[in-house]
Amino acid sequence: MVIELKEYESAVDIAKFMDSEISKTKSILGEYLRRLDEIRNLTERSKKIREVVFKLAGKKSIQNSLGEIDVGDLSIILDANPFHELTAIEKVVRSQQDRLLILQRAREALNWVDQIGDTDGLKYLVLESDGVPEKILLKIS
Repeated sequence: MVIELKEYESAVDIAKFMDSEISKTKSILGEYLRRLDEIRNLTERSKKIREVVFKLAGKKSIQNSLGEIDVGDLSIILDANPFHELTAIEKVVRSQQDRLLILQRAREALNWVDQIGDTDGLKYLVLESDGVPEKILLKIS
């Protein structure tokens, strides 16, 4: 998590930033959702092929983790298959959906700031966590 303190000239500038972040997040989420559909189809086909091959061979499907190595906090998958990719993309999609909801809620909460009126000499110091405003400090300059 990255925490920053940014200064804005007006509530409108904060709103423009938020709208831009929402738009970018929607775009990223859309792309990952397309990839998720593609990999789900591939995963289903792969699963069916594996089941048929194991059935014809008279063996049970064995899930092993021999291709996974942990290096510190990093997990490395050797010879990744569609199931690994599906799991990774699902995690990204959930994260982007959560981010979008948080951004939208923060943007809605920002609507009251637009009603402050004359803001000459007023600076907006915004404490942001991963690009999402958490706290707004109104500072007279």
